[in-house]
Amino acid sequence: MKTLIISPTYNESKNIASLVEHVFTLDENYHLLIVDDNSPDGTADHVEKLQQRYKNLHLAKRPGKAGLGTAYKFGFKWALERDYDIIVQMDADGSHDANEIPSMIRGLEKYDVIIGSRYVHGVSVVNWPIRRLILSYGANVYSRVITGLPVKDATGGFKSWKREVLASIDIDSVKSQGYSFQIEMNFRAWQKGFSINEHPIIFIDRTVGESKMSKAIMIEAIFMVWRLRIWKIFGWHK
Repeated sequence: MKTLIISPTYNESKNIASLVEHVFTLDENYHLLIVDDNSPDGTADHVEKLQQRYKNLHLAKRPGKAGLGTAYKFGFKWALERDYDIIVQMDADGSHDANEIPSMIRGLEKYDVIIGSRYVHGVSVVNWPIRRLILSYGANVYSRVITGLPVKDATGGFKSWKREVLASIDIDSVKSQGYSFQIEMNFRAWQKGFSINEHPIIFIDRTVGESKMSKAIMIEAIFMVWRLRIWKIFGWHK
């Protein structure tokens, strides 16, 4: 199966080499797409140097910081245009353990979407302050109650998708960013009848670089789940 791993970057020059090397150590036949938003720290330059060693490493350079959601939308469409069978999304900051990728791909033999879940077996998060943990866990409970989405970690960004799922979604119509983007994509897949399973992971908060979390992202998530509930009731989703 032709597999693409997508990882958006913004100022990840200190982490990117480790990610690339780790992915291709797992399987040299994987393809890895880095979607970089013109990182001021030269992340794209590091990727271009690594491309000399890894033939399946791809780089998409965007003109400026446009958000996580648009980066994944770009990557999903890029994957569909090139006929990849399996698409994996993951962060570049080391918080997602690349060693879980093979298991998450195998999970697609039974399910259509696999979520690398921090909360499927209790709480599996390392290095988070209690306030951040409560916020994240609470956001997931909130989204589950409001939308009915049967997922314990709807905001997680480590996922594997069958091509058919992404091809069925009108990606251009997805406007969310951050937490909301993850929730909305899961919701759309679920509403279309695709099966979702959660694969337990241990999430290790970044030790290098700065978090991209903002108050605007959190506020967007609060209101997005109500929009999804309305879609569910009236069938407005695509």
